[in-house]
Amino acid sequence: MIERYALEPMKSIWEEEAKYSSWLKVEMAVCDARKELGLLDREIFELIKKNAKYSTERINEIEKITRHDVLAFTTNVGEYLGEYSRYFHQGLTSSDILDTALSISLKKASGIIYNDILELTEKLKKLAYKYKNTIMIGRTHGVHAEPITFGFKLTLWYSEMIRNLNRMKLAEEEISYGKISGAVGTFAHIDPKIEELVCKKLGLKSADISSQIIQRDRHAYYVSVLAIIASSLEKFATEIRSLQRTEILELEESFAPGQKGSSAMPHKKNPILCERICGLSRILRGYAVSALENNNLWHERDISNSSVERVILPDSTILIDYMLKRFSFILETLKVNQENMKKNLNLTRGLVFSQRVMLSLTNKGLSREKAYKIVQDDALESWKNSKNFKNLILEDGKIKKYMSKDEINSCFDYNYFIKNMDYIYAKVYNKE
Repeated sequence: MIERYALEPMKSIWEEEAKYSSWLKVEMAVCDARKELGLLDREIFELIKKNAKYSTERINEIEKITRHDVLAFTTNVGEYLGEYSRYFHQGLTSSDILDTALSISLKKASGIIYNDILELTEKLKKLAYKYKNTIMIGRTHGVHAEPITFGFKLTLWYSEMIRNLNRMKLAEEEISYGKISGAVGTFAHIDPKIEELVCKKLGLKSADISSQIIQRDRHAYYVSVLAIIASSLEKFATEIRSLQRTEILELEESFAPGQKGSSAMPHKKNPILCERICGLSRILRGYAVSALENNNLWHERDISNSSVERVILPDSTILIDYMLKRFSFILETLKVNQENMKKNLNLTRGLVFSQRVMLSLTNKGLSREKAYKIVQDDALESWKNSKNFKNLILEDGKIKKYMSKDEINSCFDYNYFIKNMDYIYAKVYNKE
C-alpha cells in the first residue's frame, strides 16, 4: 500500500513566518540535545523553551542594520531571552540552522508532491481501464503507424508516473539530511552527538560529513527530479495538444460555458492548460541547471548558491505542485472523441495492415525482402492514387499466388493489434 502524507498547503511552507518557525525549531532542538547530554542545565533549558520567541517585524528591522538574516533572528530571540541568550545558538554557524531548516521544508514539500503524483496516477489508471479497448491509430514520426488503444497510451503515461513517484521518494530521502557541525563542519565547538540527536528529533538523518553546509549535490538531485517530473507532464500535455489539432481532434481539453478561445475568432477552442504546462516545464529545466551550478562553491562554502536557492527551491516545488494538480484536472475533464479515433483509423484506407500482410507472406515461405517489396509496391500505389489497400492486395497476383482470399481478409482485423492488452495491463498494474 502506497503511503499518503499528511499535508499542509505548499505556499505555507515557504512563507516568512514558516521560515523563522523552522529556524527556532532547529535552535530549540539543539538546546534540547545539549540538555540531554548534560551540557545545559535543565532549568535553563525550560526558561529558554518558555521565553524563546521572535517577531518577524523586529527581525526585519534588525536585518536592515546587520544585513545578515540569521544574526537578525538570533538577536531578536536574544531580546526575549535576556541573560540566557548566551546559551542560544551556542557553537553554531548560520548554515547549521539554514540548511537543516531547509531540509525540513523540502521534506514537507516532497510529501505534497508525492501525494499529487499519487492522485494523478490514480486518475490515469481509471481512464486507462475505461479506454482499454478503445482503438486508435498509433503514430511514429507524426505519421500513422499501427493501431493501439487509448488505454494503452494512458497506461504508458501511468507507468512513467509510477517511476516519477519512486524518483520523488528517492529525492525526499536524498534531501532529508541535517547538519549541526559548526563553522567548517569539524564539530570544533559542538559535540558531534548533538547533531545526531537534533536530526533524530527533526525527522532527518545526520550527514556523514559536511563542510559549513550540506553539500549541494543533494539539492541538485532534488530539483533535477522535479524537472524530470515536469518533462513527463510536458510530454503528456504535448500529446493532448497534438491530438486536439483540428485535422485530428481525437482529444479535447474541457471548454467551460462562457469561455473564450480568441479575442478575434469566436470559433477557437485552444488547449491552453496543456500549453501552460509545456511552458512551465521549461522553467523547471532552467532551475535544474541552476541547481547543478550551485554544487560548485569555493572551499568550505560561499553564498553564491543562497540567492539562487531563495528563488528556485520555493518556485520549483510550488510550480510542480501546480502542474500536477492542473494535469489531474485536465484528465478529469478530458473529452475523448471516439468517433474521430475510428475515422482517423481509416484515413489511410487500410495501410496500417501492411506489416500483417508482409508477415503472412513470410509465413508462406517468401523471404522478408521479397515480401516487403511486394507489399510496399501496393502501399505506395495506395498512397499515390488514394486506392483501398485491401483491394490492391486482393487483386495482386503476386500475393494471390501464396494467400487465399480468406487468408487476406483475416489480415485486416483491428482486434489483432490489441490481442495482448491483458498481458500488458497485467504487467504494469499487477506490480502495485
